[in-house]
Amino acid sequence: MLDPELLKRIIARRAELDELEKQLAKRLAEVRAERDELAVAERVLDRVSEQLADERVSAAPAPGQVGGRAVMLIPHRTPGGEGTVLPPDYQRILAAVRQAAGPVMARRVGEMLGVDVTVRAKLEPLRGRLVDRGWLRKLPDGRFTTRPLTGDAIAPSGTP
Repeated sequence: MLDPELLKRIIARRAELDELEKQLAKRLAEVRAERDELAVAERVLDRVSEQLADERVSAAPAPGQVGGRAVMLIPHRTPGGEGTVLPPDYQRILAAVRQAAGPVMARRVGEMLGVDVTVRAKLEPLRGRLVDRGWLRKLPDGRFTTRPLTGDAIAPSGTP
């Protein structure tokens, strides 16, 4: 004959294990669902990364022609890149931004270089190409600053 107290304990323990099994099954389903979501996210990230890489390659500026040879007049900035690879006028722009006591407006750079700042078309070269090639960084308030001299690869303007 079975002890009624022992039988109650066995039944209670079985109920506890049944409940634990339900909880673990639910948790396992949640883990599998999250793992599947991560796999999808990884595939999307791979696809987007490939598309961005293709866009960067196709958006790379075509070199100019000088003396029948292809040259990049304003090269893209590379890690550790020095301003000495820039044409002299652009070196002066870069030096003026570096000499400013913090972020500076293009108008101020123009004044520092002796450019007629009343003509908007004369200010545009002060910013556009150097920002696009990663030499300068445009802040949300419209001011410009230099990018750090060292660090990881420098993303072109407009990319994360």
